[in-house]
Amino acid sequence: MGIFIVLSFFSPVVIYQAFKNEEHPFFWIVLIIGIILCITAIIYGFWAIKVLINGLLGQKKTKSS
Repeated sequence: MGIFIVLSFFSPVVIYQAFKNEEHPFFWIVLIIGIILCITAIIYGFWAIKVLINGLLGQKKTKSS
């Protein structure tokens, strides 16, 4: 969950820096890295919610045939 929090704050900063320096030759590289970091933060966010829900409510019980 710590990775999610770090990426949630760090990835918008990377995207902001990319748009701030649009004329720089590394614009596209930095923008793509920022977008990948945002997607990773979203994935870790859903994973963290799943872990919290399973911890509070327990694992989902399935029927065994």
